[in-house]
Amino acid sequence: MAEVLLHIDKLVKRFGGLVATNQAELKVERGSIHALIGPNGAGKTTLIHQISGALQPDAGAVHFGGNNITRMPMHQRALQGLVRSYQITSIFKKLSVLDNLAMAVQARSGGSMHFWMPARKEAARYAEAAAVAERIGLGAKLQSLAGALSHGQQRQLELGLALALQPQLLLLDEPMAGMGPDESENMVTLLQSLRGEHTILLVEHDMDAVFRLADRISTLVFGRVIATGTAQEIKDNPEVRQAYLGDDAAQAAEH
Repeated sequence: MAEVLLHIDKLVKRFGGLVATNQAELKVERGSIHALIGPNGAGKTTLIHQISGALQPDAGAVHFGGNNITRMPMHQRALQGLVRSYQITSIFKKLSVLDNLAMAVQARSGGSMHFWMPARKEAARYAEAAAVAERIGLGAKLQSLAGALSHGQQRQLELGLALALQPQLLLLDEPMAGMGPDESENMVTLLQSLRGEHTILLVEHDMDAVFRLADRISTLVFGRVIATGTAQEIKDNPEVRQAYLGDDAAQAAEH
């Protein structure tokens, strides 16, 4: 049986009278790509906030690598290997791709926010940054300003910043948002290449991408996980069809 890397145990989060997360249960196996889907307002972002440490739950627990991290601050979770795709606040648009990635490498080693000039002297960090750039398909863009990249390339760079932290688990919140078909295809290919190398919890509305990528899919509705299974099991689940997919969407995903 595969090892469970992340276990969400009966999480509850309330905002006044609104129950945003309602006894949410989720298990993510090490090395898998696990997708979290659901309609707008289902509580997906609230759940991701609680996993990353941006929000504290009112009840329940988050277990990561067998440890209870429910009260652990966000930055400590990142150092433990639980990294959200935009945990590095954003790309630095006036710096090169290489410098952006070198800064992320430096951040992992605990340097201060004034590290970029000294870091330039450290060839090992820049070599690692260049290797990450190759990994995300930006090896030919090392000296390009991040702000001059296309939208899709900037999303690739954001993913690279997360990868530079050497995560055990990547939380990716709609990585295909705003992309055209070609850019989305590039991102799907990139994420497929990470399978087995990194565990991924993916929130995404592009159901074609979800069905192609995910080993397991969980459906969140009104803050509660109503079903978890393979892509085919989710497509065939009548409760999921009624709550989110609809018959037309499920049938389209078959083709």
